[in-house]
Amino acid sequence: MAEARIFTHRVRGDEAGQRLDKLLGEQEFMPSRSLAAKLVERGFVRVNGQLAPKRHIVNAGESIIVELPPTEPSDLEAEHIPLDIRFEDDHLIVLSKPAGMVVHPAHGHWSGTLVHALLGHTDDLGTLAGDERPGIVHRLDKDTSGLMMVAKDDFTQAALAEMIKIRSVERRYITLVHGYIAPDTGIVDAPIARHPKDRMRMAIVDSETAKQSVTTFRVLERYEAGVHDDGFTLLECKLYTGRTHQIRVHMQYTNHPVVGDQLYGKGRLKADLGLTRQFLHSYRLSFEHPATKEVLSFVDPLPADLGSRLLELDDRSMGRTHAGDEVFERLAEQG
Repeated sequence: MAEARIFTHRVRGDEAGQRLDKLLGEQEFMPSRSLAAKLVERGFVRVNGQLAPKRHIVNAGESIIVELPPTEPSDLEAEHIPLDIRFEDDHLIVLSKPAGMVVHPAHGHWSGTLVHALLGHTDDLGTLAGDERPGIVHRLDKDTSGLMMVAKDDFTQAALAEMIKIRSVERRYITLVHGYIAPDTGIVDAPIARHPKDRMRMAIVDSETAKQSVTTFRVLERYEAGVHDDGFTLLECKLYTGRTHQIRVHMQYTNHPVVGDQLYGKGRLKADLGLTRQFLHSYRLSFEHPATKEVLSFVDPLPADLGSRLLELDDRSMGRTHAGDEVFERLAEQG
């Protein structure tokens, strides 16, 4: 039977004054503040040997002991769904997720998820994100395709989560957006939170709940306007933070929504080139392997549905930028 895992932390001077759940949520062994809060509420956290509420304000020198209980058997059933695996060893998996696949079980998606497929592939998955998210380090939206990391043990899961937090994982996306973007490069630095009226959407808001969100972009190619649209711009976007729907929200905020985006886009099939899913693909992933310290880099070519749309626009191209030549050369090497 699995044993409980014990973690200890002594509060430093620069950490004093924080809430207990916030401090724990920032530690390498804790994937999220919400999980930290649950552990405190359930009596798995002691401060100087005593139970404390999650709102406890920590003091310098206090000793915090966290007991992560053994993972209970999951109700999730393994499903033998093919996976497009690009790398695998004893610690982690890098794979390409297809559009249409949900990452983990949620309302309305209780089977056929990436998690179900992972359970059908291996018995070794990290447990730190909870029973419903074994191995999950980060997510892609259901209709976003491309590269993802999966952890096969708790050490790797904690390490990868921390690397994302400190922005040492390079994640780049290719997206086609509506309209003409004149500058070759740009940055969108706008805080994101849940939409105040529509819980299905995220939004740029000025509130205490909003989190800093930073996306940079490089223009790869521009396309002239057509009968049913105002032209398009192909971008490479780099995430410096990983908020829900970040690129989609930031592009809508700049009045250049992602082509095919059913939630934030224009909602006109012809203007969206017939796409009913967002033109957004996680094409590049680079990070240092937590165990071997080897730098791993991966490039994932555009899937057929997105690549065919670019071919249809070829005669409307206004020319590729230097960045476009660089990216398409890299994609061709993997094709």
